[in-house]
Order: sequence, then structure tokens, then C-alpha cells
Amino acid sequence: MSKRDLKKYLGELTKEQLEEQLIELYEKFAPVKVYYDFVFNPKEDKLLQDAKVKISHEYFPIKKPGAKWRPKAKMRRSVAQKLIKHFMMLGVDSYVVADIMLYNIEIAQTFSSQNFIKQELFYKSIFNSFEQAVNFIISNGIFNDFKLRINGILEETMQQKWKNKYDFETILDKIDL
Repeated sequence: MSKRDLKKYLGELTKEQLEEQLIELYEKFAPVKVYYDFVFNPKEDKLLQDAKVKISHEYFPIKKPGAKWRPKAKMRRSVAQKLIKHFMMLGVDSYVVADIMLYNIEIAQTFSSQNFIKQELFYKSIFNSFEQAVNFIISNGIFNDFKLRINGILEETMQQKWKNKYDFETILDKIDL
């Protein structure tokens, strides 16, 4: 069904029929429920805090009570990427999205400052996250608000002597501010 056909179909329904269909969609499909729950009660601060906790647990997992061992860090970039995509789908404020993008990089840097990471894929992955974050921040016109954090990330890559540290620098060199 095309968008035009859908508009025509919806235009033929009464208000009560439309309400019934929306309620049915809300009850039947979880993404619709999540969307409407957010639209009518956008607790962006809570979403942001929950996302930060999930991301930090990827690098610093919590030992469960009674467990004899501490879980190993998984360092999955995909967890943060899914959260960021979800935030964008919901239409979360660009400042919140930028905050979580940068937090993901900062927590990874905190982890790498305390642990030796031999997988080059980790560094490439964090660089990709950095590039996406900078592009997102610039495209939303909020670079000046996040400039200090972005520069802090660059400085941390230099201080930790990441192999791809100059790639980070190149991203910022391309910006004509």
C-alpha cells in the first residue's frame, strides 16, 4: 500500500474507527507503544541515564550478588549504536543524542586507559563512533556546545597513544570553524 492509498483510506474512516485502529496498533505492536509512551511522556533524562548505564556495563560490568566471579567486559559498540538509533527513531532532542554518542566514546576511552586492548578493531570502532558523532553534531548545528568534549576525546587519544590518533585529529582538521 502506498502512502497516498493509506491517506485515502484513513480519510474515509470516522474518528471512532481511527481511534479504534490506533488503540489496536498500540496494544498489538511494541514499537508503537514505545513511540506513543515517549510522545506523551518524554522522559529524556531517564532515557539518557538508562542508556548510559547500559553502555557503561559493556565496559564495566557489575558483579551480581552471590556470584564468585566478575563478568568480563564485552565492549560491544553495537549496544550504543542500537540505543542511538532508537533515540533518533523516537525523535529525542539532538543534544541528548549527541551526549550519548560522546559518552559512548568517553567510557570506551576510560576503559582503555585502565586496560590494555590489543584488538585493533576496538580502536577503529571508536574512531567510527567519533566520526559519526562529530558529523551528527555539526549537521545539527550544536558543535560549539560540544566542542570541549570533542577536543577532550581527541586529547585522550593522543595521551593514550592510540595507533589511529591522527585519524581523530584529521576529522577535526576538516572542520572549518
